[in-house]
Amino acid sequence: MGMDERRSQLVSQDDAATTQGFVLKRVLSLPGFVNAHSHTFQRVLRGRSEGDDFWGWRDVMLATAAGQTPESVRALYALTYREMRAAGYTAVGEFHYLGLDEARAAVAAAADAEIEIVLLLAAYARGGLARFRQPSVAAYLQQVESLAEAGVAVGLAPHSVRACPRDWLEGIGRYAEATGLPLHVHADEQPREIEECAAEHGLRPIELLARCGCLLPTTTVIHATHADDAELDLIGDSGGRVCACPTTEANLGDGFVPVERIRDRGIGICIGSDSNVRIDPLEELRELEGIARRQNGRRSFCSAGTLLCFGADEGAGALGISDWAPVEVDLTHRSLAGIEERNVFSALIDGCAADVFVTPA
Repeated sequence: MGMDERRSQLVSQDDAATTQGFVLKRVLSLPGFVNAHSHTFQRVLRGRSEGDDFWGWRDVMLATAAGQTPESVRALYALTYREMRAAGYTAVGEFHYLGLDEARAAVAAAADAEIEIVLLLAAYARGGLARFRQPSVAAYLQQVESLAEAGVAVGLAPHSVRACPRDWLEGIGRYAEATGLPLHVHADEQPREIEECAAEHGLRPIELLARCGCLLPTTTVIHATHADDAELDLIGDSGGRVCACPTTEANLGDGFVPVERIRDRGIGICIGSDSNVRIDPLEELRELEGIARRQNGRRSFCSAGTLLCFGADEGAGALGISDWAPVEVDLTHRSLAGIEERNVFSALIDGCAADVFVTPA
């Protein structure tokens, strides 16, 4: 998709007449970045080194989740959503498994921070903590409907094939197909997850999702770092997407998203800050491109325009939204000093951090 198709435009903005003494400030207006996958409560874990691998980190994460309340969610999420907003994200998909009251608190926090939110309520039948779980798939869908009836933009989120048995996946798949709601699910993040799924079902995770009717055009598979070719074929055939979270995948030792194999199948890619160890869409996109370059030994695997599309339009598609706020890039920022106008998009991806964006008033 070309930049002219993405509503992006370069504008020069004179902030005031010279008699008012204001200086010329030039900005680049872009569609806002869309954070398609966030567990916002995990922001408090940044900088902590406990856990030798993903599974050890998960134990620390679960202990943190156990202490969350609606009040703590409202306060922490408002701060973190404001940080996302300042970093250029203007919409977020909150993959939420802390409870229904906490879900409402997250929605209120997003309103405080003026960020668009889609509440991806997690279905959890087994494992994790008791507070994550619903007694049945019907009870889970009733929770989704209660949020929707209250005016919340919602999506379906079977947490994983570890958390949801086959009958839950089948029920959620049917509901997603009937309603057209977004369906987000973690899959193929870790080798152990794949081994356990194969032992239980005789299938790999994405194969199981396909067999249960959970691979749809509205499906976004989170991570897919260890997906094989057959699984990627299934995603491609379904018209679904992959959400890559490179900074979290690096932090947790998840592996490298197979960028070239995903692109070869025409699968859309979006990005997420996931555990929020880092909140910077440009870094997610730069890492995505860097992974592809290191895997393939060549430069410019994805154009800057394509990467910006991954960061905005593909994320919006994954969340089922069509209207979200734009962002403005400060063209006078030191990171863009001396850059020719025709190279601004590439320079933005290659060499800028989130402080290049004009902070909302």
